[in-house]
Amino acid sequence: MMPADNPAVMHTNRAFCYGDGLFETIHANGTRLQFFPSHYKRVTGHMSLLKMKPPPGFSEKKVEEQIVRLLNKNRLLKGARVRLAVFRNSGGYYTPATNESSFLIAATPLENDLYKLNRKGLCTAIYRDIMKPVNSFSNMKTSNSLLYIMAGVKKSETGMDDMIILNDKGRLCEGISSNLFIVKNGELFTPPLSDGCVAGIMRSQILRIARKLGYSCHETSLLPEDLKNADEFFFTNAIAGIRWVVAWEKRRFYSKTAAFLSEELNLEQFGETN
Repeated sequence: MMPADNPAVMHTNRAFCYGDGLFETIHANGTRLQFFPSHYKRVTGHMSLLKMKPPPGFSEKKVEEQIVRLLNKNRLLKGARVRLAVFRNSGGYYTPATNESSFLIAATPLENDLYKLNRKGLCTAIYRDIMKPVNSFSNMKTSNSLLYIMAGVKKSETGMDDMIILNDKGRLCEGISSNLFIVKNGELFTPPLSDGCVAGIMRSQILRIARKLGYSCHETSLLPEDLKNADEFFFTNAIAGIRWVVAWEKRRFYSKTAAFLSEELNLEQFGETN
């Protein structure tokens, strides 16, 4: 346990030097972690792809126990954001000296205990300065986040609430920190993982919940033109749940499906609505 205002890593840390790391952001309510098995499976699967050896004691049970211990230590007994960062141990330059790894957990309070649907819809635009390459790293949440940072800079410069990132084929990919969905004629559409979006935990949960409720869901390539004919447009991520979009260019969207799915998500996880 380390105070948050004390240094936690050395300047030789490979996540700092080379972006040689992964991270998960996890929603907690009290000491209950939402969808933790899925988060653990994702991070360990991606560690394997990057040839990182798990640290000692990095089992699902032990990591969950460490997170709960930290939440209790910080007296975070309601909504909290947990960040689990994993990085290859120091040594070497581009070529690592070892594939052993370490991890760091941080926890901070959230404004809302549940997944809170935004009252005011988001205004968005397409980020066209840099397109996201589709490769074996595309679905990961890595320590190299320059694409999302530059999209965030553009968001601030243009007064938007979020930006839509395109892949290198010009297809809709994701938001700055979220997966995206559109609704047309009561059916849900979201880009497939093969189009380079992050393999979002909330993305998979919304697909599961929507299918359980009888929605037709399609993981299919989407172009900017598809937004022109959409009835609704929303983003999903593990911390916020669902955030609905009201405007893209001159197009305006509704929030009926987003609100319904958000309520169902909260009922399933907390036994109450937002």
